[in-house]
Amino acid sequence: MTNWRAVGYGFIVMIIAGLLATFAPVIGHIGAGLIGGFVAGYVAGGGLLSGGWHGLLAGSVSGIILTLILAAFGGLVGLIGGPLGGLLGGAGVLVIGLFLTALFALDAALAGMIGGILGD
Repeated sequence: MTNWRAVGYGFIVMIIAGLLATFAPVIGHIGAGLIGGFVAGYVAGGGLLSGGWHGLLAGSVSGIILTLILAAFGGLVGLIGGPLGGLLGGAGVLVIGLFLTALFALDAALAGMIGGILGD
């Protein structure tokens, strides 16, 4: 059973750490996923699989929400090139964002596994 409180804590930690990560863009954002996934797994407890599941959910939720916000912004900025430019700008950001969401959710799941083990 999913502990949504743990997923919420992991999500909040990822957002805060991601905002602070702007000073070290690549390492910082990967670190934000690791920290948030660890928190989600630790709060959920339940061992390896439970921690990994909760870390994966926290990483996925934060990535999807951020991707949708950036895709909407990309679509608005793309409107300078006309309606087709807005569509292509938003769709391009959406596709790349969903790929990065899957990539960053994996590191959150790995960290969640460690947190799930330590949380027990």
